[in-house]
Amino acid sequence: MELTATTTIRRPARDVYAFWRRLENLPTFMCHLDEVRVTGERTSHWTASAPFDRTVEWDAEITDEVPEEFVGWRSTGDADVPNAGRVRFAPAPDGVSMEVHVVLVYDIPGGPLGKAVARYFGEEPHQQLDDDLRRLKQVLETGEVVRSDGAPWGKRARKEFPQRPAQPLSAEEVEELAKEARA
Repeated sequence: MELTATTTIRRPARDVYAFWRRLENLPTFMCHLDEVRVTGERTSHWTASAPFDRTVEWDAEITDEVPEEFVGWRSTGDADVPNAGRVRFAPAPDGVSMEVHVVLVYDIPGGPLGKAVARYFGEEPHQQLDDDLRRLKQVLETGEVVRSDGAPWGKRARKEFPQRPAQPLSAEEVEELAKEARA
């Protein structure tokens, strides 16, 4: 399966790249990742949740990268979910923001049956990646994943991303954003 997604984040390239490249940050916005542990300069160990209360693990290595431009990786060894990917950071047309382009390629356990079962349980991979990038944008622009008053605890079944309910900006926050916009 190959997935692609893009988002635009109003932050400089160095900030977006540095956050992504610190692999331990990935579970803060990728809902199925439980942990990413760096094991070497270019290697890491990943643990993720899977349907039916399963856990999958794999080791990965960074295969190529240019700081603030892109980073590519692939799983190594006998991965539960063989995968590879690349994230590219490109200036957005506004001259301030960064576009984050992600390509993921992986084998879903169980092949077509596994894919059908995942969709049945509401875990459609394309939507998951879009949601992950939306959360990345929120974390980098606001410092947290924002939830509405109607769903402040995320998916209760997994206690996914518990957050305080979204609140209107204070007058001071509105003024600060206005100053940034004028700058």
